[in-house]
Amino acid sequence: SQAAKMKLKHNINPVLLQFINFIVLVYSLVTYIPWYILSGSKQAIAKAKQVKARPVNNKPGGAYRSVNSLHCLASVLYPGCDTLDKVFKYAKTKYKDKKLLGTREILKEEDEIQPSGKVFKKVILGKYTWLSYEDVYIKAVNFGNGLAVLGQQPKTNIAIFCETRAEWMIAAQACFMCNYQLVTLYATLGGPAIVHGLNETEVTTIITSKELMQTKLKEIVSQVPLLQHIITVDGKPTTWSEFPKGVIVHTMASVQAMGAKADTGHKQPSRPVPSDIAVIMYTSGSTGIPKGVMISHCNIIAGITGMAERIPNLGEKDIYIGYLPLAHVLELSAELVCLSHGCRIGYSSPQTLADQSSKIKKGSKGDVTTLKPTLMAAVPEIMDRIYKNVMNKVNEMTSFQRNLFILAYNYKMEQISKGYTTPLCDSLIFRKVRMLLGGKIRLLLCGGAPLSAATQRFMNICFCCPVGQGYGLTESAGAGTITEVWDYTTGRVGAPLVCCEIKLMNWEEGGYYNTDKPYPRGEILIGGQNVTVGYYKNEARTRKDFTVDENGQRWLHTGDIGEFHHDGCLKIIDRKKDLVKLQAGEYVSLGKVEAALKNLPLVDNICAYASSFHSYVIGFVVPNQKELAELARKKGFKGSWEEICNSPEMEKEVLKVLAEAAMAANLEKFEIPVKIRLSPDPWTPETGLVTDAFKLKRKELTAFYQMDIDRMYGKNVK
Repeated sequence: SQAAKMKLKHNINPVLLQFINFIVLVYSLVTYIPWYILSGSKQAIAKAKQVKARPVNNKPGGAYRSVNSLHCLASVLYPGCDTLDKVFKYAKTKYKDKKLLGTREILKEEDEIQPSGKVFKKVILGKYTWLSYEDVYIKAVNFGNGLAVLGQQPKTNIAIFCETRAEWMIAAQACFMCNYQLVTLYATLGGPAIVHGLNETEVTTIITSKELMQTKLKEIVSQVPLLQHIITVDGKPTTWSEFPKGVIVHTMASVQAMGAKADTGHKQPSRPVPSDIAVIMYTSGSTGIPKGVMISHCNIIAGITGMAERIPNLGEKDIYIGYLPLAHVLELSAELVCLSHGCRIGYSSPQTLADQSSKIKKGSKGDVTTLKPTLMAAVPEIMDRIYKNVMNKVNEMTSFQRNLFILAYNYKMEQISKGYTTPLCDSLIFRKVRMLLGGKIRLLLCGGAPLSAATQRFMNICFCCPVGQGYGLTESAGAGTITEVWDYTTGRVGAPLVCCEIKLMNWEEGGYYNTDKPYPRGEILIGGQNVTVGYYKNEARTRKDFTVDENGQRWLHTGDIGEFHHDGCLKIIDRKKDLVKLQAGEYVSLGKVEAALKNLPLVDNICAYASSFHSYVIGFVVPNQKELAELARKKGFKGSWEEICNSPEMEKEVLKVLAEAAMAANLEKFEIPVKIRLSPDPWTPETGLVTDAFKLKRKELTAFYQMDIDRMYGKNVK
């Protein structure tokens, strides 16, 4: 079974193991009846087995809808709140003095010199200071009015290029109120992509931070001729002189002060209507230059209505930690869900998230320890990293500690797969691991890319909470599916949300048909109010990816391949762009190969590559430094990190490990990489080789490793 494959290996004496198993059996029998009566798990197990979505008709390719919205798709969160400004006004009236946005104060900054000579910036942070719903509302109103004083007109574009922080959300709410179209750009985008986004949207004003202005904007301002105003959210920058004539730098506070003074009484503010564009979101895209997705007010509201329905008991007791890029649809949607339900949002960053994070000074507290959030969103890359770090720590334990952890882990895995909980294991064994994320997490939301079954099960076990795995695209306002909290199966993304319906379209080239047995398969099409307006100034691409049916329903063609299970849950099984036909005619799914090998301790990241002109698969691997150094030591190979990675001998050793794992994952012989290139440098969004959600950018990776591709395909493999 899949659970048996994911179990950890121990080295316990078989006789002792039998005795331990007997004790566990007695414990399970004694505690089962009181647990069953008191925990309410009877209902949870029943809910897990229920059908979650059904097709609306019996025709092949018929759309599936959630059983909670079979007759009518949901599109509005609160009656009459059909635009984002109305949603915020409703929340502000309901939760007036409640805390909304929190930021940690910086107590001290210092430079720490590493043994290598590199200088790392370290911070000591204080408590979270909070703005109430009322505070945020007033700041947003003033900022919106201040932008009007600077000449911003309704239905015109304004850009935000800023890290995730309270001011980002305040600026966004100001734009939603005044009907300015908010252009969002990732803070990690490269210069040419930023220039493209700013020029295509013809913005005259950009909202940014001091750091991004100095590091990214300064170099490209001269290439954005229409730019007139730069607004920094965190006070005055130190140097003003380098900017071209005609560009004025303001602080957010000074624009808010203008807005507070402005006489807006006689002027009727231009409020948005549901079909107006709220956001033009530039996707960092795993292919080519970024595309701007036009998302209307009703698209976002439908999307967050669907998402909120999958989070039980969402409300004022919840605290959400915001650290992913707000320019990413997953983070923006999650924060808007929280804002509309009275939750607190505490801001963080990947560099200050945990006690061990790179910017946190040793001995001081990371953001999760201080905030103790109940809700958190993560992309699989971050969860994979937590998984590997904890497993490395387990391997460093004494034999007794390690075996105790492994027994508890495997026992809990069995209990979870039956729908049971393990309170004793949770408090005695997993409490310490749970504290890594603050100790209070009740739901982890995961999206942006597929999460491996092993990582998902690890998060369930060690963090003692469900993982809501979701599937959605920027083009569907982030909404599509999310697993229900009592569904502990792995490898699936759940049933359609109540705001949308999903159908599967035949893809003949890949051999996927919606008449396939036992499960219908095909390209995933998402329909509903959350399906966005299209791509900005790109009519041809919009016509290709979006269609409208005879009922006026808008459909997004995702390019992903899925299958529907009997309970109405969706599983992503392939991607049209990832399928390559080898010289001999076999089809290889690159994503499938990567998923099978990515969780190896030796592999930090992997990109599979195949060419139709050749008969075998190759790969680029970012090895785990500690694991590879240890392997090199065992094989008697001496040298620097670069020398180890460039060594043909070490490439062969790593290939052996990959081949073993590939066989264990039941990959076909032609799917297993035959040659690899070990990369000494990690792939980060800054390198341009992965997106902000850490998805591989295949085109950029191919260009970057072109010489290696030529080398690996240069001669026939013996």
